[in-house]
Amino acid sequence: MGCLICKDMERAFEATHSEYIEARSSAFYRVSSRFAALKNVDMERAKNDLEEHRLVCVSVVKGSAHLLLRNLSTGLRQVAA
Repeated sequence: MGCLICKDMERAFEATHSEYIEARSSAFYRVSSRFAALKNVDMERAKNDLEEHRLVCVSVVKGSAHLLLRNLSTGLRQVAA
């Protein structure tokens, strides 16, 4: 994928995911799960932002269209054989 926005959003998601995992595994989690819940919300927001961007990202759309056309042509060749 060549989109810099996608890459930045993927990094943001990975960072928030790591923070959530860390919050869940910390000793503090046994006392209060609220911090982990807040990190979970941050992680879900980052994931949703990434998914929404991918719906309109030219790089992803082009890649998906290319994959679809390749699969269609492979399927047509198999039917013809």
